Parts: sequence; C-alpha cells; structure tokens
Amino acid sequence: MQKEARIRVTKNGEIRIPSAFRKAMGIRAGDEVVFRIEGNELRISNLEGRIARAQRLVRKYLGPGTSLADELMAERRGASPHHNIGDREITDHEGRF
Repeated sequence: MQKEARIRVTKNGEIRIPSAFRKAMGIRAGDEVVFRIEGNELRISNLEGRIARAQRLVRKYLGPGTSLADELMAERRGASPHHNIGDREITDHEGRF
C-alpha cells in the first residue's frame, strides 16, 4: 500500500482521500474523521483509531485485569444519592443526585 499521495485542494477547500487510504483506515462514506495539526503537518484519523489510542493510553495507568468502566461504575455507586445546594437538598425521582 502506498503511504503518501499528492492531492489537489479544490477551490472550496475540499480534498479527496484516495480509495486505498480509505480502505486501509476503514473509512466509509458518511464516517467522521478527525483533522489535527501537528507542527506543519495535517493528520487525519478515523474515530475508531482515536478511541483505540485513548484506550491504550489509559490502560498504561491501570493495573492488570482492571476495568476502567467497572472502576467508574463502582465510584458512582459509592457516591451520595443526595446533593445539597445551600440549605436545600435535591434528588431526582429515584433518589439520585
């Protein structure tokens, strides 16, 4: 697979991502992509790749076998079901907040 391509920008600022690049990145019609400027380069990534990268970064800080989702849910379960605002206590219809 080629790793570089020259593409002309249209007068409306549009570019066409070559099909080989779209296939390699798993980008389909209607998908959202993320544009990021790094130095003097424009980088394009797909959303799945961004999520996978974020998961890898977070995983470095978790112990083996630890689920961040489980940790967050356990933390939420331990939170107080009541919040005080001034001298008023508020809850939702299920006693949460």
